Amino acid sequence: MLELNCDGLVGPTHFYGGLAVGNLASVRHASRPSNPRAAALQGLGKMKRLLDLGLEQAVLPPLARPDLATLRRLGFSGTDRRVIETAMAQAPGLLQACYSASSMWLANAATVSPSADTADGRVHFTPANLISQFHRSLETADTAALLQRVFHHPGHFCHHPPLPAASPFGDEGAANHSRLCVDYGNAGTALFVHGDPAIPGGQGSVRFSARQQFQASQAVARQHGLNAERVVFAQQNPAAIDRGVFHNDVVAVANRSLLFCHQQAFVEPERVYADLDRSLRGQLQLIQVSSAEVSVEEAVSSYLFNSQLLSLPDGRTLLLVPEECCQETGVWHYLQSLLTDGSPIDQLKVVELRQSMDNGGGPACLRLRVVLTETELHAMHQGVRLTPRLYRQLVDWVQQHYRDRLRLEDLADPELMREVCAALDALSRILALEGFYSFQRP
Repeated sequence: MLELNCDGLVGPTHFYGGLAVGNLASVRHASRPSNPRAAALQGLGKMKRLLDLGLEQAVLPPLARPDLATLRRLGFSGTDRRVIETAMAQAPGLLQACYSASSMWLANAATVSPSADTADGRVHFTPANLISQFHRSLETADTAALLQRVFHHPGHFCHHPPLPAASPFGDEGAANHSRLCVDYGNAGTALFVHGDPAIPGGQGSVRFSARQQFQASQAVARQHGLNAERVVFAQQNPAAIDRGVFHNDVVAVANRSLLFCHQQAFVEPERVYADLDRSLRGQLQLIQVSSAEVSVEEAVSSYLFNSQLLSLPDGRTLLLVPEECCQETGVWHYLQSLLTDGSPIDQLKVVELRQSMDNGGGPACLRLRVVLTETELHAMHQGVRLTPRLYRQLVDWVQQHYRDRLRLEDLADPELMREVCAALDALSRILALEGFYSFQRP
């Protein structure tokens, strides 16, 4: 078995709206001009680096924006131009939400369980309902349809409906789920991290609401038919949530048997580690970073733990970190020491994702990890598997269709919508996904 990294391609409407409550970087950069072209090229550059390292890489297209159907449901009527102009005049926040390119952060697309872990021996997908943020909740139906189009073979893939869109079942996908295993082909242990307390009256966050709910994590584990002995539930540290750790992947990342996390990632961390080690038959590898080495604030600003922890074909373990880690002196010093103290991490690489980082998403936010057998890999839609040729096509496509500057007031321009439709229509042909977008269907 192998791990396929599915990255979300940054959309043509990438802008800084500050829409994500609890995401400090998103709020801090609100209303600044963005560069959608640079954002997409930076994301593609990261994908190409992984491809060059010999890893399996796929690219999933952005969703169609603006979401005019939602604006019409909210009472805006008339021509497309009229809907956009009226929404900008009367409710600009709603227009921004319906223009958001946040589907680029594919870690929130779904929770995925590989066939080695599930009762029926198929790969299971549950699309996240993302109900904690309005702009993200608009993605669920189209994301589900995209995953079904890409992973289409019913003999290998099982797609569940999203959980009910109600507060007990708030689900944010793989950003709060990790799979640990000795090898990808072995039965793994699913670590589900929830933000709310598992018991009534337990301690929760105060400043920001928890996005992932305990009942949602339980429901996904049941949907996927996971072995209860190989499932660990952990509560995210509420104090960390209030300091900007809106998802667990801001303070923890795992790959195979290695868990790399901050000291303040979990409530009762020692219990979590013991449960994981027991489930892995004593083979858990743990790197816990103390607050003295890297503070929570430094972890949030650098996105140290939102890095990609990867197994290279030669057996080495690579940590792919955002460029911001170099700019935090304490974080960079820690990373240098990590490579010299005999840790399981063998190699460190730095990637520039400034456009995504300024909007609150790092390397791990941009990708959904899907563990597959060779047979399953070939059963999926092949048009999205990255190759050097496809990479060059996508770079040319971005250069042709993307603006290099986008401001909030530009969303009122109906020409932007026409540009996006033309771009996505061309992209669907490149990826052999013709007819996916609603505007392509009669």
